[in-house]
Amino acid sequence: MVESDEKLITKAGSIIRKRYKEGFHEVGAALRTKSGNEFSAVHIAICAEAIAIGMAAAEGDTEIDTIVAVNSQGEVVSPCGMCRELISDYSPEAKVIIKENNKHEIVAISELLPKKYKRI
Repeated sequence: MVESDEKLITKAGSIIRKRYKEGFHEVGAALRTKSGNEFSAVHIAICAEAIAIGMAAAEGDTEIDTIVAVNSQGEVVSPCGMCRELISDYSPEAKVIIKENNKHEIVAISELLPKKYKRI
């Protein structure tokens, strides 16, 4: 992990600390696109990762370099299955920050979604 990855974790933690609302906003996410732009969001009825990807899409910048989600306790959490597919659909080469064996680790989205369906 490099400094810019740690900054993403901080950014995701910051947005959920600011916007936490029990039962409504309990996870924050931050992503960095390949162009270097960063987007952060909280979950509403759908996941924070999906909201952040939507924000990037609204700006026309959907090539995800790295993405992370953080819960309201500030812990990095892995994306759910829907988000894994969404991340992979937008950026098959995206990296995801997860927590493994009590430390942060970067993995390829393909590791989190093996044998993914292929569009024809």
